Amino acid sequence: MADSPPDLSRYVRQVRYPPLGEDGQRRLVQSRVLVCGCGALGSTLANTLVRAGVGHVRIVDRDFVETSNLQRQVLFDEEDVANQMPKAAAAAEKLRRINSQVEIDPIVADVDYRNIEELCDGVDAVVDGTDNFETRFLVNDAAVKHGIPWIYGGCVGAEGQTMTVLPRETPCLRCLMAECPPPGSTPTCDTAGILGPAVGVIASLQAVEALKILSGNRDAVSRSLTVVELWDARIHQVDVSGLRDRVDCPACKHDDFPWLEGRYGSDSATLCGRNAVQLMHQGAAVPLDELARQLEGVGRVTRNAFLLKLAVDDYELTVFPDGRAIIAGTDDVAEAKTVYAKYVGS
Repeated sequence: MADSPPDLSRYVRQVRYPPLGEDGQRRLVQSRVLVCGCGALGSTLANTLVRAGVGHVRIVDRDFVETSNLQRQVLFDEEDVANQMPKAAAAAEKLRRINSQVEIDPIVADVDYRNIEELCDGVDAVVDGTDNFETRFLVNDAAVKHGIPWIYGGCVGAEGQTMTVLPRETPCLRCLMAECPPPGSTPTCDTAGILGPAVGVIASLQAVEALKILSGNRDAVSRSLTVVELWDARIHQVDVSGLRDRVDCPACKHDDFPWLEGRYGSDSATLCGRNAVQLMHQGAAVPLDELARQLEGVGRVTRNAFLLKLAVDDYELTVFPDGRAIIAGTDDVAEAKTVYAKYVGS
C-alpha cells in the first residue's frame, strides 16, 4: 500500500454498518491475513477480504489453474488456464486490479511444517482455504502455538462447515477432532462432487468471522460449529463454547504440536477433485531451463516463469522450481513417484 492515508470512501457502505463503523474499517486497513489455499474457498475468501479493505493479504497455494476449477473458483478464467498460471499468482493479478490499496503477497508453495510459521509471521488471522485435514491440523498447531485466530472451513457436495478458533479461549480443531481423519474415511470432491453455491456460503461465513476479528469485534465471534446443507436448505449450529473445558486437548492444554514439528504428515498427497498426486522433493532446486532441454523429444513440454509441464504417455507432470511436482494421470502415490523418477530424477 502507498504511504499516504487510505481512501476510505470506497468502503462507505461497509462503514455505515454500525458494528463495524469507521474505527473498525481503519483497523481492517491496518490488518494482515493469511489465506491458506486459494482454490474454491480460498479464492472467494481472498476476493471478499480484499474488497473489504484488509490491508495486507498473503495468499499461499501449491496448485495451478485448470478448467475444472472455473465452476467454483471465482478469481480465475480461461486465460489463466491457457497460461498455466499458479493460483496464487493468478489471484494476485486479479485482486490488484480490484483494490490497489491492498498489499497482495502471493506465494506459490505447499504449506508444510517447514514453512507454516514463516507464512503466519505477522498476520492477525488465518483463513482456511485448504482441501485436506493434514494441512488444517498443521495450521491449528501453528495458530494455537502462536495465539493467532483462525477460521476453519470445508465443503463437499452441497454441504459445508465452519468454526472459528480463538486460541486458548475457544475450542481448537483438536478439541473437536482428536485425530486427523485417515485417508478414505471422509467424502472428497472426487467422490461426492461439489456445488459452487455451497462454497460461496461457507466462505462468506468464514469471511465475516475474519472481519469481526480484524476489526476489533472479537466478542461478536461465533462460538458455534456451523453446518450448512444447501440442497435441503438446512442450517445447523452446534454450541461448542464449553468443549475446551470438557476435553483434555493435547494442543490447547499440553502444548503438543506434532504436525508443526513434522512428526505427523507426509511429503505426498492425493489432490482433491483431481486424478493427481503431489510429490515433495527435498533436494536441490530444479533448474527449469535445463530440465526443459533434457525433456525435448520425450513429450510435449511447455513452461512459464512459475512451472514446467511435460505431457507424456497418459501422464502430465508439472514441476516447480523447488522440485515439488504434481503428477496427473494417477492417484497412486507409488506410481506417481515412479513417473517422477523416470522423467525428472529421484
